[in-house]
Amino acid sequence: MLNDKTVPAALLRMHFHDCFVRGCDGSEPLNSTRNNKAEKDGDSNISLHAFYVIDVVKKQIEDLCPGVVSCADIVALAARDAVALSGGPTWEVPKGRKDGRISKATETRQLPSPTFNMSQLQQNFAQKGLSLDDLVALSGGHTLGFSHCSSFQNRIHKFDNSHNVDPTLQASFAASLQNVCPTHNKVRNAGATMDSTTTLFDNAYYKLLLNGKSLFSSDEALLTNSRTKRLVSKYATSQDEFFKAFANSMIKMSSISGNGQEVRLDCRFVR
Repeated sequence: MLNDKTVPAALLRMHFHDCFVRGCDGSEPLNSTRNNKAEKDGDSNISLHAFYVIDVVKKQIEDLCPGVVSCADIVALAARDAVALSGGPTWEVPKGRKDGRISKATETRQLPSPTFNMSQLQQNFAQKGLSLDDLVALSGGHTLGFSHCSSFQNRIHKFDNSHNVDPTLQASFAASLQNVCPTHNKVRNAGATMDSTTTLFDNAYYKLLLNGKSLFSSDEALLTNSRTKRLVSKYATSQDEFFKAFANSMIKMSSISGNGQEVRLDCRFVR
């Protein structure tokens, strides 16, 4: 894990994506079968990886206390540790989740899209019992990781009828993104890091957002509402305040109830 700098971002995203579909029930690591395409193979999850970390942890825990700790709990704990190991906050993860038996790729449509505007984001989060404050704090998770061109292509080519590029993007930053992601991009893994300190969990994301250097429309949307914009400014100024809010919102998100009934022995397969 320590050799691959992309793992912490992947583990954080895995937990987020698990909780936003069917609640935090460990359905994200389940493999597709001949008759069912699972969540991990949905369009929104194509680049999700590091499932092997969950497998390794699960095997070690099963050796010590078989049948006790769910895959859903392991995903939640791994996300917390990934953030802490990257220099971010830590928190007490509520435990006792059970694993679900259903995982459908089509249900990943419930995940918030990088092209969402404020009203779409607000509605999406509210459906999960999460507030505008949670939205701003959890968006700070974008401090870790990398995004493929497809997630921000809409901002740098044919933005609207009067602009080719989103006018809220800082000009030289937009040009650098166009350079990496041309209109007819042929490079499969082309993209950009989510912020300037991609492996460090810090508040750089909010500072860049205020400077017109955010990647997603959904990031920029945080500046279109007076409450969320105020919080962005607050977290850009105080990393401590961001860490505190992020930890609280992660506890809240990780408590979205799933309908799991069992503790799986192998996180990839329903027994």
